[in-house]
Amino acid sequence: MKRNVKNIAFKSVIWTAALVSIVTLLFLISTLIWKGFGAITFDFIFSESKNFGSEGGIIYQIIGSLLLTLCAALISFPLALGVAIYKSEYIKKRSLQTITDTIVFSLNGIPSIIFGIFGLIFFVNVLHTGISWFVGSIILAIMILPTIILSSYQSIISIPISYRENAMALGMTQWQVIRTVIIPRSIDGAFTGLLLGLARAIGETAPIMFIATAFSGVTFPRSLVEPVSTLPTHILALAQQATNPQALENAWGSSLVLVTLVFMFSISALVRRIQYSKINY
Repeated sequence: MKRNVKNIAFKSVIWTAALVSIVTLLFLISTLIWKGFGAITFDFIFSESKNFGSEGGIIYQIIGSLLLTLCAALISFPLALGVAIYKSEYIKKRSLQTITDTIVFSLNGIPSIIFGIFGLIFFVNVLHTGISWFVGSIILAIMILPTIILSSYQSIISIPISYRENAMALGMTQWQVIRTVIIPRSIDGAFTGLLLGLARAIGETAPIMFIATAFSGVTFPRSLVEPVSTLPTHILALAQQATNPQALENAWGSSLVLVTLVFMFSISALVRRIQYSKINY
Protein backbone atom coordinates (compact mmCIF):
# COMPACT_ATOMS: atom_id res chain seq x y z
CA MET A 1 0.00 0.00 0.00
CA LYS A 2 2.77 2.39 0.97
CA ARG A 3 4.65 1.59 -2.24
CA ASN A 4 1.53 2.24 -4.32
CA VAL A 5 1.09 5.66 -2.71
CA LYS A 6 4.72 6.52 -3.49
CA ASN A 7 4.30 5.41 -7.11
CA ILE A 8 1.15 7.47 -7.52
CA ALA A 9 2.82 10.51 -5.95
CA PHE A 10 5.89 10.13 -8.16
CA LYS A 11 3.80 9.77 -11.32
CA SER A 12 1.75 12.81 -10.32
CA VAL A 13 4.88 14.91 -9.90
CA ILE A 14 6.25 13.75 -13.26
CA TRP A 15 3.00 14.42 -15.10
CA THR A 16 2.64 17.82 -13.44
CA ALA A 17 6.18 18.81 -14.40
CA ALA A 18 5.62 17.63 -17.97
CA LEU A 19 2.30 19.50 -18.19
CA VAL A 20 3.83 22.73 -16.86
CA SER A 21 6.70 22.45 -19.34
CA ILE A 22 4.39 21.81 -22.30
CA VAL A 23 2.01 24.63 -21.35
CA THR A 24 4.93 27.04 -20.90
CA LEU A 25 6.38 26.09 -24.28
CA LEU A 26 3.02 26.43 -26.03
CA PHE A 27 2.47 29.80 -24.36
CA LEU A 28 5.83 31.12 -25.53
CA ILE A 29 5.35 29.83 -29.07
CA SER A 30 1.82 31.18 -29.35
CA THR A 31 2.94 34.57 -28.01
CA LEU A 32 5.77 34.72 -30.56
CA ILE A 33 3.43 33.81 -33.40
CA TRP A 34 0.73 36.25 -32.22
CA LYS A 35 3.09 39.20 -31.88
CA GLY A 36 5.67 38.38 -34.53
CA PHE A 37 3.67 37.01 -37.44
CA GLY A 38 2.40 40.46 -38.40
CA ALA A 39 5.96 41.67 -39.00
CA ILE A 40 6.86 38.78 -41.30
CA THR A 41 6.71 40.00 -44.89
CA PHE A 42 8.81 39.45 -47.99
CA ASP A 43 10.48 42.84 -47.56
CA PHE A 44 11.18 42.15 -43.88
CA ILE A 45 12.97 38.89 -44.68
CA PHE A 46 14.88 40.01 -47.77
CA SER A 47 15.78 43.65 -47.12
CA GLU A 48 18.52 45.17 -44.97
CA SER A 49 17.86 46.89 -41.67
CA LYS A 50 17.80 50.66 -41.35
CA ASN A 51 17.79 53.18 -38.52
CA PHE A 52 19.44 50.76 -36.05
CA GLY A 53 16.98 48.02 -36.94
CA SER A 54 13.76 49.89 -36.21
CA GLU A 55 13.12 49.99 -39.96
CA GLY A 56 13.87 47.67 -42.84
CA GLY A 57 14.45 43.93 -42.67
CA ILE A 58 16.80 41.26 -41.39
CA ILE A 59 18.43 39.66 -44.42
CA TYR A 60 21.99 40.35 -43.27
CA GLN A 61 21.17 39.23 -39.74
CA ILE A 62 19.95 35.89 -41.10
CA ILE A 63 23.04 35.56 -43.29
CA GLY A 64 25.32 36.43 -40.37
CA SER A 65 23.70 33.88 -38.06
CA LEU A 66 23.85 31.12 -40.67
CA LEU A 67 27.44 32.00 -41.61
CA LEU A 68 28.61 31.77 -38.00
CA THR A 69 26.85 28.47 -37.30
CA LEU A 70 27.79 26.77 -40.57
CA CYS A 71 31.44 27.72 -40.16
CA ALA A 72 31.30 26.49 -36.55
CA ALA A 73 29.93 23.20 -37.87
CA LEU A 74 32.81 22.82 -40.34
CA ILE A 75 35.32 23.44 -37.54
CA SER A 76 33.75 21.37 -34.77
CA PHE A 77 32.42 18.29 -36.59
CA PRO A 78 35.72 16.67 -37.68
CA LEU A 79 37.37 17.55 -34.35
CA ALA A 80 34.50 16.07 -32.33
CA LEU A 81 34.34 12.92 -34.44
CA GLY A 82 38.10 12.47 -34.10
CA VAL A 83 37.95 12.86 -30.32
CA ALA A 84 35.07 10.39 -30.09
CA ILE A 85 36.94 7.82 -32.20
CA TYR A 86 40.14 8.26 -30.19
CA LYS A 87 38.20 7.94 -26.94
CA SER A 88 36.38 4.77 -28.00
CA GLU A 89 39.10 2.97 -29.99
CA TYR A 90 42.43 4.00 -28.51
CA ILE A 91 41.91 4.88 -24.84
CA LYS A 92 41.79 1.59 -22.97
CA LYS A 93 42.62 2.62 -19.41
CA ARG A 94 39.62 3.34 -17.22
CA SER A 95 41.42 6.22 -15.50
CA LEU A 96 42.04 7.99 -18.82
CA GLN A 97 38.40 7.45 -19.80
CA THR A 98 37.35 9.10 -16.55
CA ILE A 99 39.66 12.05 -17.19
CA THR A 100 38.34 12.58 -20.72
CA ASP A 101 34.74 12.27 -19.50
CA THR A 102 35.42 14.89 -16.84
CA ILE A 103 36.96 17.27 -19.39
CA VAL A 104 34.11 16.87 -21.88
CA PHE A 105 31.34 17.24 -19.29
CA SER A 106 33.10 20.20 -17.68
CA LEU A 107 33.42 21.93 -21.04
CA ASN A 108 29.74 21.27 -21.68
CA GLY A 109 28.81 22.91 -18.38
CA ILE A 110 30.73 26.16 -18.87
CA PRO A 111 28.37 29.18 -19.17
CA SER A 112 28.33 30.69 -22.65
CA ILE A 113 29.48 34.11 -21.42
CA ILE A 114 32.77 32.52 -20.31
CA PHE A 115 33.45 31.46 -23.90
CA GLY A 116 32.82 35.05 -24.97
CA ILE A 117 35.23 36.42 -22.37
CA PHE A 118 37.87 33.88 -23.38
CA GLY A 119 37.49 34.90 -27.02
CA LEU A 120 37.74 38.58 -26.10
CA ILE A 121 40.90 38.11 -24.03
CA PHE A 122 42.72 35.57 -26.18
CA PHE A 123 41.78 36.50 -29.73
CA VAL A 124 40.94 40.20 -29.55
CA ASN A 125 43.33 41.41 -26.84
CA VAL A 126 46.24 38.96 -27.20
CA LEU A 127 46.20 38.01 -30.88
CA HIS A 128 44.71 41.38 -31.96
CA THR A 129 42.28 39.84 -34.42
CA GLY A 130 39.72 42.58 -33.93
CA ILE A 131 35.99 41.99 -34.24
CA SER A 132 35.88 38.98 -36.56
CA TRP A 133 33.07 36.64 -37.54
CA PHE A 134 35.60 33.83 -38.02
CA VAL A 135 36.74 34.18 -34.41
CA GLY A 136 33.08 34.00 -33.39
CA SER A 137 32.74 30.77 -35.36
CA ILE A 138 35.75 29.31 -33.55
CA ILE A 139 34.23 30.17 -30.16
CA LEU A 140 30.88 28.67 -31.13
CA ALA A 141 32.68 25.56 -32.40
CA ILE A 142 34.42 25.14 -29.04
CA MET A 143 31.11 25.66 -27.24
CA ILE A 144 29.20 22.96 -29.17
CA LEU A 145 32.14 20.53 -29.28
CA PRO A 146 31.05 18.52 -26.19
CA THR A 147 27.55 17.95 -27.57
CA ILE A 148 28.92 16.49 -30.79
CA ILE A 149 31.59 14.46 -28.98
CA LEU A 150 29.08 12.84 -26.63
CA SER A 151 26.61 12.07 -29.41
CA SER A 152 29.37 10.64 -31.63
CA TYR A 153 30.82 8.57 -28.78
CA GLN A 154 27.46 7.07 -27.86
CA SER A 155 26.88 6.25 -31.50
CA ILE A 156 30.27 4.54 -31.78
CA ILE A 157 29.97 2.41 -28.63
CA SER A 158 26.51 1.26 -29.75
CA ILE A 159 28.10 -0.52 -32.74
CA PRO A 160 28.11 -4.28 -31.99
CA ILE A 161 31.55 -5.64 -31.14
CA SER A 162 31.04 -8.38 -33.74
CA TYR A 163 31.41 -5.79 -36.50
CA ARG A 164 34.93 -4.97 -35.32
CA GLU A 165 35.81 -8.63 -34.81
CA ASN A 166 34.62 -9.60 -38.30
CA ALA A 167 36.60 -6.76 -39.84
CA MET A 168 39.73 -7.74 -37.93
CA ALA A 169 39.23 -11.37 -38.99
CA LEU A 170 39.38 -10.24 -42.61
CA GLY A 171 42.84 -8.84 -41.96
CA MET A 172 41.95 -5.17 -41.74
CA THR A 173 44.15 -2.79 -39.79
CA GLN A 174 42.66 -0.68 -37.01
CA TRP A 175 42.57 2.38 -39.26
CA GLN A 176 40.78 0.40 -41.98
CA VAL A 177 38.22 -0.76 -39.41
CA ILE A 178 37.67 2.84 -38.33
CA ARG A 179 37.38 4.07 -41.90
CA THR A 180 35.13 1.32 -43.29
CA VAL A 181 33.13 0.25 -40.22
CA ILE A 182 33.19 2.78 -37.37
CA ILE A 183 32.75 6.05 -39.26
CA PRO A 184 29.99 4.89 -41.66
CA ARG A 185 28.01 3.30 -38.81
CA SER A 186 28.35 6.27 -36.45
CA ILE A 187 28.10 9.24 -38.80
CA ASP A 188 24.33 9.60 -38.39
CA GLY A 189 24.61 9.82 -34.61
CA ALA A 190 27.41 12.36 -34.93
CA PHE A 191 25.35 14.39 -37.36
CA THR A 192 22.45 14.38 -34.91
CA GLY A 193 24.73 15.85 -32.23
CA LEU A 194 25.91 18.47 -34.72
CA LEU A 195 22.35 19.60 -35.45
CA LEU A 196 21.58 19.83 -31.73
CA GLY A 197 24.74 21.87 -31.21
CA LEU A 198 23.85 24.22 -34.05
CA ALA A 199 20.36 24.68 -32.62
CA ARG A 200 22.03 25.98 -29.48
CA ALA A 201 24.73 28.00 -31.25
CA ILE A 202 22.45 29.95 -33.58
CA GLY A 203 20.56 31.44 -30.63
CA GLU A 204 23.60 32.46 -28.57
CA THR A 205 24.39 36.11 -27.92
CA ALA A 206 26.95 36.22 -25.11
CA PRO A 207 29.80 34.24 -26.78
CA ILE A 208 29.84 36.40 -29.92
CA MET A 209 28.60 39.81 -28.77
CA PHE A 210 32.05 41.29 -28.09
CA ILE A 211 34.15 39.41 -30.62
CA ALA A 212 32.17 38.81 -33.82
CA THR A 213 29.15 41.07 -34.22
CA ALA A 214 28.18 44.66 -34.77
CA PHE A 215 24.73 45.97 -33.89
CA SER A 216 24.27 47.93 -37.13
CA GLY A 217 25.99 49.19 -40.25
CA VAL A 218 27.40 45.87 -41.54
CA THR A 219 26.41 43.80 -44.55
CA PHE A 220 28.02 40.66 -45.92
CA PRO A 221 31.63 40.22 -44.72
CA ARG A 222 34.29 40.29 -47.40
CA SER A 223 37.08 38.83 -45.29
CA LEU A 224 37.61 36.64 -42.23
CA VAL A 225 38.30 39.61 -39.95
CA GLU A 226 35.11 41.59 -40.46
CA PRO A 227 32.09 41.64 -38.13
CA VAL A 228 28.61 40.44 -38.97
CA SER A 229 25.18 41.16 -37.61
CA THR A 230 23.20 38.27 -36.17
CA LEU A 231 19.59 37.73 -35.15
CA PRO A 232 20.26 37.47 -31.37
CA THR A 233 22.29 40.69 -31.23
CA HIS A 234 19.76 42.39 -33.50
CA ILE A 235 16.94 41.43 -31.14
CA LEU A 236 18.99 42.73 -28.21
CA ALA A 237 19.48 46.07 -29.95
CA LEU A 238 15.78 46.33 -30.79
CA ALA A 239 14.80 45.47 -27.21
CA GLN A 240 16.68 48.58 -26.07
CA GLN A 241 14.29 50.61 -28.24
CA ALA A 242 11.17 49.18 -26.62
CA THR A 243 9.48 52.59 -26.54
CA ASN A 244 9.44 52.58 -30.35
CA PRO A 245 6.44 50.51 -31.56
CA GLN A 246 8.04 49.75 -34.93
CA ALA A 247 11.27 48.57 -33.30
CA LEU A 248 9.28 46.39 -30.91
CA GLU A 249 7.32 44.85 -33.79
CA ASN A 250 10.57 44.12 -35.65
CA ALA A 251 11.97 42.54 -32.47
CA TRP A 252 9.01 40.15 -32.27
CA GLY A 253 9.35 39.32 -35.98
CA SER A 254 13.09 38.70 -35.62
CA SER A 255 12.45 36.50 -32.58
CA LEU A 256 9.96 34.42 -34.54
CA VAL A 257 12.45 33.93 -37.37
CA LEU A 258 15.18 32.94 -34.91
CA VAL A 259 12.96 30.43 -33.10
CA THR A 260 11.93 29.00 -36.47
CA LEU A 261 15.58 28.42 -37.38
CA VAL A 262 16.21 26.77 -34.01
CA PHE A 263 13.19 24.51 -34.52
CA MET A 264 14.44 23.59 -37.98
CA PHE A 265 17.76 22.39 -36.58
CA SER A 266 16.07 20.61 -33.66
CA ILE A 267 13.47 18.85 -35.82
CA SER A 268 16.17 17.86 -38.31
CA ALA A 269 18.13 16.32 -35.43
CA LEU A 270 15.03 14.43 -34.27
CA VAL A 271 14.34 13.10 -37.77
CA ARG A 272 17.95 12.00 -38.19
CA ARG A 273 17.82 10.30 -34.80
CA ILE A 274 14.66 8.39 -35.71
CA GLN A 275 16.15 7.33 -39.04
CA TYR A 276 19.36 6.22 -37.30
CA SER A 277 17.38 4.17 -34.76
CA LYS A 278 15.45 2.40 -37.53
CA ILE A 279 18.64 1.57 -39.39
CA ASN A 280 20.36 0.12 -36.33
CA TYR A 281 17.39 -1.63 -34.79
